[in-house]
Amino acid sequence: MKSINLTHHFLIAMPAMADSVFSKTLTYICEHNEQGALGLVINRPTDLSMVNLFKQLGIPPADSFVESAPVLFGGPVQLDCGFVLHQPVGKWQSTLAVNGELGLTTSLDILKAIANAEGPDRVLIAMGYAGWAAGQIEHELAQNAWLTVPASTAVIFDLPAEERLPAAMQLLGIHDANLSNEVGHA
Repeated sequence: MKSINLTHHFLIAMPAMADSVFSKTLTYICEHNEQGALGLVINRPTDLSMVNLFKQLGIPPADSFVESAPVLFGGPVQLDCGFVLHQPVGKWQSTLAVNGELGLTTSLDILKAIANAEGPDRVLIAMGYAGWAAGQIEHELAQNAWLTVPASTAVIFDLPAEERLPAAMQLLGIHDANLSNEVGHA
């Protein structure tokens, strides 16, 4: 199979996705290389709010902090670890620069900055991540498990979680009712 790089792409779960963890998910791929892939599910809110996350971590939010956005389920790997997808990239202690626009940070300094209204302009916080071994994502694509489309920061940051999957489908110009589970090979 030809080598592909899905960094800064969405993975859209096909309707027949057998894995309940990824059924009806939209996953943003933060890194994809010969070692595998790392992404965040961006349309599964949890019951945990950002304010409650800060309280659990002992980070007092500033008086002006009113963010009530939910923390997302980012994937089944390292569920006890928080991941902050943000724009701009900035200079945080532990950041993976996804591209020139977005960063993925796992260090507490960014959470403290967010709580003090000194963080990046746009943020999405998730617990856990989705990971694939080398060649695994390519194999799943060949099995018709996912659709891919270049990512849109507007879908990530400007829409509520429940609107992100339909918006990503619109980027492809299709509606999920038009999808078939049959695999075709030329």
